[in-house]
Amino acid sequence: MYGSDPLRRVARLAVVLFTLLLAAPLAADSGGAALGLIQETVDEVLDILRNDSLTDEKRRANLEALAEQRFDFRTMSRLVLARNWKRLSTEEQDEFVVEFTQYLANDYGDRIERYDQEEVEVVGEQDEPRGDVTVKTKIVGGENDGALVNYRMRKRDDTWKIIDVVIEGISMVANFRDQFRDVMGREGPSALLGKLREKNAEGSKPADA
Repeated sequence: MYGSDPLRRVARLAVVLFTLLLAAPLAADSGGAALGLIQETVDEVLDILRNDSLTDEKRRANLEALAEQRFDFRTMSRLVLARNWKRLSTEEQDEFVVEFTQYLANDYGDRIERYDQEEVEVVGEQDEPRGDVTVKTKIVGGENDGALVNYRMRKRDDTWKIIDVVIEGISMVANFRDQFRDVMGREGPSALLGKLREKNAEGSKPADA
């Protein structure tokens, strides 16, 4: 579980939760509200990263809080599980959202420092079905120079939220969907939740570590 080559490629190319922290955009179209939110988030993340008064733990906590505001993790969870979402009870659905979000934070949050010398260029946006919008960005500099990172966004209660990250054509949601489908098919919802709990326990570190 979580070991497919495509997913590892995604992890190497960018921090899925915090790709926006690479740097301020070099240039951008005037665009709409969705594109503007991506630009705004980049600036907010930079403020956190450049604040030398913050400890590493506080910096990560602030970044995770910002991610909670910008990502719609419940919609992402529904998209990841697809038809299997309805196989979970209401309590299991709530737990899956929490555990899946924590897994992403653990797995990708630890990679933050690898990307602090790179920059991001916001290159435009594209309308999608269901009223969604994809904001297109490109990594500039570093070992991933030229990599394309697109953010699928959906409007909820007049607010745009990120529901998927597509890195060089590889969708984070689609990758997890394939992996979780296998676990759900073989072992069921309880086993999937159990595996996520185990992964999160392994990834948790004491605050004073």
